[in-house]
Amino acid sequence: MNQILMLAAIGLPILAGACQSLIVGKGERSGRIYTSAVMLLTSAITWALILTAPEERFALLSFTDVLTLVLRFDRLGRFFAGIIATLWPLTTLYAFEYMKEDPRKTPFFAFFTMAFGVTLGVAMAGNLFTMYCFYELLTLSTAPLVLHPNTKEAVRAARTYFAYSLGGAAFAFAAMIFLISNGETADFVLGGVLHTYPYARPQFTLIFYTLGFFGFGVKAAMLPSCRWLPIASAAPTPVTALLHAVAVVKSGVFAIIRLTWFAYGTRLLIGTWAQTVALCAAIATIFYGASRAVKETHWKRRLAWSTVANLSYIIFGAVLMTPAGLSAGLLHMAFHAEIKILAFFCCGAVLHQTGREYISELDGLGRRMPVTFVCFTVSALALVGIPPLSGFVSKWSLLTAAADSGTPLAYAGAGILLAAALLTAVYMLTTVARAWFPVGGGTLDNSGVREASWRMTVPMVILAAAIVLTGVFASPVIRAAQAIAGLG
Repeated sequence: MNQILMLAAIGLPILAGACQSLIVGKGERSGRIYTSAVMLLTSAITWALILTAPEERFALLSFTDVLTLVLRFDRLGRFFAGIIATLWPLTTLYAFEYMKEDPRKTPFFAFFTMAFGVTLGVAMAGNLFTMYCFYELLTLSTAPLVLHPNTKEAVRAARTYFAYSLGGAAFAFAAMIFLISNGETADFVLGGVLHTYPYARPQFTLIFYTLGFFGFGVKAAMLPSCRWLPIASAAPTPVTALLHAVAVVKSGVFAIIRLTWFAYGTRLLIGTWAQTVALCAAIATIFYGASRAVKETHWKRRLAWSTVANLSYIIFGAVLMTPAGLSAGLLHMAFHAEIKILAFFCCGAVLHQTGREYISELDGLGRRMPVTFVCFTVSALALVGIPPLSGFVSKWSLLTAAADSGTPLAYAGAGILLAAALLTAVYMLTTVARAWFPVGGGTLDNSGVREASWRMTVPMVILAAAIVLTGVFASPVIRAAQAIAGLG
């Protein structure tokens, strides 16, 4: 039964998206009903699997003895799937209003729905080969969403995203082949599948791990391949929100965690030059992303650069290669998702209602769109790390994990985390200030501006409440993260 449910969770949205144009045509109401039914049913199936916690191995298709498509819903997969299954339906409701006037909404929701199933496939993959296949399918299903506006900027964004993703895929492929050729099993195992260095020389293992780290790091917007993410903000806001909070970038982070903890294994990597390179890349990306966000005046691109920084918070925790670091990274993976998707929803609501894209154009809008900017204020405070909001919980956990690690690079990383928190306060709270307290009393005419419709405001209010509640009552999420890391 669990095997059927796993297949349904992945296959239903993929097949439904592929058949969307044939079934609903161009009817707006029928399209909303169809898409809503698929999203809610898929989320219900996924949550049923999460709550029943099946961990049996399901061999889907075998090409050779080692190249086998395997589904297995372990604790880490369930953690990621829970984020996906919670945030995707909320984004769908938001997208109904945002895309209401778009003449090509049917193909948009077709790819939007297919991407849901593919992302769940990444979460449910039982080995590196299966994850790699779904990971590349994610590129194919999300590139048309980036391209959707069909403007010059969108075409450039889609080309850049596709080119970077192909380059990363080549590096990740090399890491996968090395592991499949030398691992004791092809399946994911906490602690890794390499118990000794193949060929009695560590350098081969470390080189191929590093290739995989930077290969999967493309979707996680790691330096030097982070440029595509701000450019991809040319996509419609519902797509941008999912790209930056759930689907693509979190799949990249998830893949790095799988590669480090469940494939190559920290026992062979900790204390090596490969760990040093990974830590340095994460630390540099945190500071670079936060610095670029301070300089950026375009609202969506500012949030995109913020995402670049915050993704590497998660990676930093994972490549500390301590259970406390992994647990802290997973906490930030979950909490950053709800914080950042809310920030993009607020940004998109303003763009939808006013057409304004730049920070300087927000003067006084807080008084005309109070729900939107109260929600954005909550997300901004949480991203800075103000207690008792959820962002404080994950950032504090990362700092304590770095301090407990006791290495010079970990201490340096903790210092950069504090510096990045200060930069976050600058780029997020100045945006809030412009909306509530316009410079010079405000010179823009906001008289015709109205709050967004309920399809946009309801998801925003739910997420703002979730940020508060998961900050105050963080224990269940903390226990889930600790269990994955072997601490509970």
